[in-house]
Amino acid sequence: MMRAKAKTVKSIKIDVDKCNGCRACEVICSSFHAAPRFSGVNPARARIRVIREPLADIYVPVFAGEYTAAECAGRDKYTIDGKEYEECAFCRASCPSRDLFKEPDSGLPLKCDMCESDPTLEEPWCVQWCLAKALVYEEREEEAAAAPEVEDLDVGIEAIANKHGWPKVLEAVNRMAKKA
Repeated sequence: MMRAKAKTVKSIKIDVDKCNGCRACEVICSSFHAAPRFSGVNPARARIRVIREPLADIYVPVFAGEYTAAECAGRDKYTIDGKEYEECAFCRASCPSRDLFKEPDSGLPLKCDMCESDPTLEEPWCVQWCLAKALVYEEREEEAAAAPEVEDLDVGIEAIANKHGWPKVLEAVNRMAKKA
């Protein structure tokens, strides 16, 4: 039986009504992720993008999410103040169909890391630099599945062995143990 335990989930809440399109979040994010840190500014390296339609006063900050190897099937359109936007414009994923959240030099996917490589920060740089207060850092506790108990683990391994055979299971475990 698996027991749930609490884990801290970090997120950034976006209030699009407050965003003024200044792009300070993009500037500080790209500077934080420059090598060496804070040595330059290149918004193409930022893990946040502001989707902009200045003439209509529309600004939507979007954070880089998980990489997906496949293009999505969703091609929905959203209408905001009479202008149509494709679903991709607000998608957080880095995927093969667009270059929005990819490192400009290497093409590797980018993902928002909440500036966690600087453990002294109380909140990510983009939140600190957002003078309009459109970005708000939040932490909340959620239940997370705990490690399975021995009985659950035995049942799971036995099911895998029944499906694939013990030699393949042992080979996989040995391979994983070498990586650890």
